Amino acid sequence: MNQAVAPAAASRKAEAAAGNPVVVTLPDGQQRRFDAPVTGADVARAIGPGLAKAALAIKRDGKLTDLKAPIERDARIEIVTAKSPETLELLRHDAAHVLAEAVQELYPGTQITFGPATEDGFYYDFARDEPFTPDDFARIEARMREIVDRDEQIECEVWDRAKIKRYFLDHGERFKAEWVDELPEDEKITVYRQGNWLDMCTGPHLPSTGKLGKAFKLMKLSGTYWRGDRNNPQLQRIYGTAWADDKQLADYLHRLEEAEKRDHRRIGREMDLFHLQEEAVGSVFWHAKGWTLWQTLERYMRRRLDAAGYDEVKTPQLVDRVLWERSGHWEKFAHAMFAAAPRSDEAQAEEGGRSYALKPMNCPCHVQIFRQGLRSYRDLPLRLAEFGSCHRYEPSGAMHGIMRVRAFTQDDAHIFCTEDQITEESIKFCDLLRTIYRDLGFPEMTVKFSDRPPQRAGSDAIWDRAETALKDAAKAAGVELINNPGEGAFYGPKLEFVLRDAIGRDWQCGTLQVDFVLPERLDASYVAEDGQKHRPVMLHRAILGSFERFIGILIEHYAGKFPLWLAPVQAVVATITSDADEYAGKVLAALKEKGIRADLDIRNEKINYKVREHSLAKVPFMLVVGRKEAETGTVAIRELGGKAQEVLALEAAVLKLVELGRMPSS
Repeated sequence: MNQAVAPAAASRKAEAAAGNPVVVTLPDGQQRRFDAPVTGADVARAIGPGLAKAALAIKRDGKLTDLKAPIERDARIEIVTAKSPETLELLRHDAAHVLAEAVQELYPGTQITFGPATEDGFYYDFARDEPFTPDDFARIEARMREIVDRDEQIECEVWDRAKIKRYFLDHGERFKAEWVDELPEDEKITVYRQGNWLDMCTGPHLPSTGKLGKAFKLMKLSGTYWRGDRNNPQLQRIYGTAWADDKQLADYLHRLEEAEKRDHRRIGREMDLFHLQEEAVGSVFWHAKGWTLWQTLERYMRRRLDAAGYDEVKTPQLVDRVLWERSGHWEKFAHAMFAAAPRSDEAQAEEGGRSYALKPMNCPCHVQIFRQGLRSYRDLPLRLAEFGSCHRYEPSGAMHGIMRVRAFTQDDAHIFCTEDQITEESIKFCDLLRTIYRDLGFPEMTVKFSDRPPQRAGSDAIWDRAETALKDAAKAAGVELINNPGEGAFYGPKLEFVLRDAIGRDWQCGTLQVDFVLPERLDASYVAEDGQKHRPVMLHRAILGSFERFIGILIEHYAGKFPLWLAPVQAVVATITSDADEYAGKVLAALKEKGIRADLDIRNEKINYKVREHSLAKVPFMLVVGRKEAETGTVAIRELGGKAQEVLALEAAVLKLVELGRMPSS
């Protein structure tokens, strides 16, 4: 097209667009008609000046979009304001861009790479010869506030691939230029510009930097590698957090302080529960008190599972690689599996070249138990539970205390049932899970629905059946779902049960998955009423997730001050003087006879020292005895955190602790 024709064609296109009416449907069902394409800002202004001022973005047909993006056809529109749940992600993404702009203004020659929003903040990765330090944060934050005050308009532009690559090369941004070549040829490249700074980004973003506000803070530094590959150049990552207002920021910082006080690693040392060491990276050394905590939790879970009709099983740790290949786990998880083979040539020859792997999960092994013998529809549902020891390779930088480890124990179970039994079994599971969480001190819970991931096994028709079945079951169980697109397991959709702890943090623990795929892959069948073989449905379910991680959550939730039934040491009998040593032994014996986990402290130390020491160890009760208590057959009971003490007869004191320490749901 020559230059003389182009303007005329563009004019005709604009005129055609101008005559194209658009109907916008608002969340309350009201409709607004516009004679030509509009933007979200136009819609907000049409509704009212207050909304126009508050508008930050829009949701168009459910998708978050820039406020200035054109609406060229009929659509359902929701105006996003500071009160909308989507706003935090917008703010944090913008904060990352403002951080990058500030850094490049203050430290010329610094190259940018990527800067996404995260669950509670944002980060940006930079390439710079000189290392940043936390001392730089105040200067960078001050420049970020300046950029907010400038209220720079944020504009989205579509750039030609060659143009954006040339721009980055001309400005010394070799990482960005390299990334341009990685994008699909047919992908539209959008650039977001604010002031004189820009970055390649898919958006969306706020209308201007002024909308960001100043409720942000830079938090920490770390090293990383370009594109996550240690063979590539090392980058510097600056983390920050951003919130809608100063109060939310202050609340978050307070939660961090509380989290530091509750750190399970520190409390674990103080209470002598466990330790970790380099000779067994990612594996936990449980000390006697920590193992008592574990066993108490396991006894509770076993009691609940027995009552709910589960059969407990135990499956091998080391399984032939062939099984993992048939199940699909090898293709999906081989990078995270520990392989094993005999070391000697003679042994390898004897094994015929077979190779093995430590199991990363229990499901294929449970199918093997189901397949033993002929199963009938009368056997269903069959609920197989296992406290199964599993191993997965976690990068060293990803591990965190006992929260994320390489060797862990799942409270795993698989329910083999018919398709008609999915809803009933799901209701029973959700009821069981709710009461267990409540018993363990977590009354608040949200549930995410994770549907088909991009890489998956099974046809779309199978996934349609599985997703519909799980949604219907969740509805029947009274579970309100939050969509979590694309996060299902490779074999089926799942519900993710998210707990909220004492300081407002969310922890995803339990899961329920509907699986039509593994029974087919591993040839599981039962004889139905029609006399023919059918595939069972497999419900994968967990409540704690893993014992290690859940115990870490419990430690931080309770700050080590466990409810009496769960405490590793429930009481300490402490003497005031040596005259009471013999009587203290009788008190200890009376407690242990009734199943109370108690210790004896008859050291030649002052009682205040003993009280302080056992308080630091989070012992729930101290039974203090001296000459007077020995003569009267009484004890002085002091509860952790309390200042007063209660004097009771020994028998009454024991009875009180027995009642207070009774395991829930028993």
